[in-house]
Amino acid sequence: MKKPVPVESASALIDKKIKELGDWRGKTLAKVRAIVHEADPEIVEEWKWMGTPTFSHGGIVCTGETYKNVVKMTFAKGAALKDPASLFNSSLDGNVRRAIDIHEGGKVDEAALKELIRAAVALNLMVKNKPRPRRASSKRAG
Repeated sequence: MKKPVPVESASALIDKKIKELGDWRGKTLAKVRAIVHEADPEIVEEWKWMGTPTFSHGGIVCTGETYKNVVKMTFAKGAALKDPASLFNSSLDGNVRRAIDIHEGGKVDEAALKELIRAAVALNLMVKNKPRPRRASSKRAG
């Protein structure tokens, strides 16, 4: 009988990723992560799609992806969110997601980002709690 392999928590995997990056991207991801948790202490960290830090509450709020030249926060339902501070600067052509690319040395408007995160959570919870329309029965009176 095989012994169960211990599964690392998403938070531990994100910690490890930040440490392994060891440069501005790790620091930026750590900062973004802190802002996400300050905006909504009930956010749940998940590890999806072969290593993408994901932040959820009532559904995916955003991801924290790291690339060679950018840390990208992709908001799952970003197109449905108001963005008065114009934080979204990437993935603007799709009709669902929107993203914020943070480059080395780039500053993030923390207050505006927290508002965006709270709005994304509110949208998730609103959609989740919305009653679903009942489907009409396909049975015919005979």
